[in-house]
Amino acid sequence: MLLYRSAAWFAKGLREYTKSGYESASKDFVPGDLEVQVPGRSFLVTGGNSGIGRATVIEIAKRGGTVHLVCRDQNRAEGARGEIIRESGNRNIFLHIVDLSDPKAIWKFVENFKQEHTLHVLINNAGCMVNKRELTEDGLEKNFATNTLGVYVLTTALIPVLEKEHDPRVITVSSGGMLVQKLNTNDLQSERTAFSGTMVYAQNKRQQVVLTEHWARAHPAIHFSCMHPGWADTPDRKPVPTHLPLARTSSSPAEEEKLIEILEELAQRFK
Repeated sequence: MLLYRSAAWFAKGLREYTKSGYESASKDFVPGDLEVQVPGRSFLVTGGNSGIGRATVIEIAKRGGTVHLVCRDQNRAEGARGEIIRESGNRNIFLHIVDLSDPKAIWKFVENFKQEHTLHVLINNAGCMVNKRELTEDGLEKNFATNTLGVYVLTTALIPVLEKEHDPRVITVSSGGMLVQKLNTNDLQSERTAFSGTMVYAQNKRQQVVLTEHWARAHPAIHFSCMHPGWADTPDRKPVPTHLPLARTSSSPAEEEKLIEILEELAQRFK
């Protein structure tokens, strides 16, 4: 079954996730929909100092938005902030240093952020693919801690902040790689099976889509979206940009509920 899923994903990818897929989809784009100005709106982008996150931040900044960069490495982030300001001409670019694999640090960051800032749009862009099993200081598997638990804690903590604003949105950058994995809540931290960074990453991306659907049902006042950026040439990936929707998950409601329960328990443990 894994071989079939991998082959199907690769065939779909060649057709839809490459430059030709983007060019085909772009024929249906409405030019007016792309020329949006966003002055007065505040955006928080994780991993906004490089790759897809940086490209996103530059476009938002050029269109007048206020951007909060959430990054892990202070030196790289400060350099990126300066470049973004110069390229966009927008000085409303704020920097926050947070390790998204550390749930305690995320809770602390949000507590401080909500005292000083408003937020209209959260973009969960940051992620990692560690190819050897590695634990955080809290004993959490690094990929799971960053890609799933970190996204859960940040989004959950910011939902009350978002709900105060007009037309709030949460966009999570997932991956078409999720199509090779079914939701598996029995080994979220990869303790029981042979470790594959690629498959763990795919599982995390499946989990993000499940979370997005859960949040969309639970918080109808917020628009939740999950997207696959295509095979893009970023520090972690090679290939090309395209933006296509993901297929719906095929997991059972019981398994989805179990995922939420586990994440909520972990989130509260590290609060």
